[in-house]
Amino acid sequence: MSAPLNTSLVRHSPSNGAGSPDVWGIYEPDTGSIQYICADPATKKAALIDVVWNLNPKNYRFSNESMDQVLGIVKEEGLSVEWVLDTHPHADHVMASAHLKERTGAPNAIGVLVPEIAKIWAVLYNLPDAFDPKRDFDHLFEEGETFKIGGLDAKVMLSPGHTLGSISYVCGDAAFVHDTLMQPDVGTSRSDFPGGNTMELWDSIQDILALPGSTRLYVGHDYGTKERKEPMWEATVEDHKANNIHVKDGTKRQDYIERRQTRDATLSLPDRILAALQINLRGGRIPSAEDDGNHYLKLPVNRFD
Repeated sequence: MSAPLNTSLVRHSPSNGAGSPDVWGIYEPDTGSIQYICADPATKKAALIDVVWNLNPKNYRFSNESMDQVLGIVKEEGLSVEWVLDTHPHADHVMASAHLKERTGAPNAIGVLVPEIAKIWAVLYNLPDAFDPKRDFDHLFEEGETFKIGGLDAKVMLSPGHTLGSISYVCGDAAFVHDTLMQPDVGTSRSDFPGGNTMELWDSIQDILALPGSTRLYVGHDYGTKERKEPMWEATVEDHKANNIHVKDGTKRQDYIERRQTRDATLSLPDRILAALQINLRGGRIPSAEDDGNHYLKLPVNRFD
């Protein structure tokens, strides 16, 4: 995996007509993450998806550049925030969910199986009572559940594999598919974190690729390639079926599984994972201050290769 590209970009993908949202992608260069605004052009109601709360892993200080950038676009475009959404508890960045809820007044939401992810990490951190997603998120979306972004219909797809509780959001001809697919010239996302499963990731991707061919798929990360230096995050279902180097049409399930697992065995843990999950499983909240007024994280030692 290449180092994140040292550039910050914003791209607007306009609505294609009735039932189709405006989408803004905002690239976060430190983690190669893409944050999204999905808006109804008629009502100007919007959902914020997978927004980053910036963390410097060298000194563990937080800052709000990404949040401020996203909310700046919301203001410039005359939007109002109706939802604060995450697709899963991220391993490589800290979610801005709790702070965006406070700043916008909008409810925050994630998938219904996140409590199962919390159980895994409660054991790994030896923090049996630390995580309660039902407490820290206003809503846990079920598979197939529908909701509204302004006047637009949106639905939830359970997309396990990267994590056991990952979900995708489909709004008209836009689908936010997080850490399942990467760009077609990169392939797919890893499935080796605790609770991940390569076979389930394959099945989730097949469900995504069964969406209409013109559906715009928005991925969670891009790190560029040797040939492509500029970050990208949008491609259609048709693009992926024709060109995705891991799962294009004609790819056999077992060949994909072997290729994905071989690749995952070479990958190291993201540098923020042990901090990020301890915060993200609290909805983006750091642990309560201790008696000295400071906040502390608990990190397992010698637990991971």
